[in-house]
Amino acid sequence: MAWMAWTWPTAAFFGVIALLLITFSILAVKFPETPRTGILRIETTRGDRLFITLLGSAFINLAWLGIVGASQPYALIVCLIYAVAVFRFV
Repeated sequence: MAWMAWTWPTAAFFGVIALLLITFSILAVKFPETPRTGILRIETTRGDRLFITLLGSAFINLAWLGIVGASQPYALIVCLIYAVAVFRFV
């Protein structure tokens, strides 16, 4: 697998996503939830909000790279604020 250029940040990224999916699966089994309607006026569950957060975070990071450059730790802060907003209001 040397062609994939696995680095610790890459492994951590996929590890965090795997842990999120496992955590949300356990939460869905232990604490079933009914969909709720937020500011987007669509019904969303925890998994939907996680998907919206991951997709939005990808776009935030791409925009950050294009506009600011390689200083990604600050983009992580923006992504965390975005995630809190999505889980609270969507």
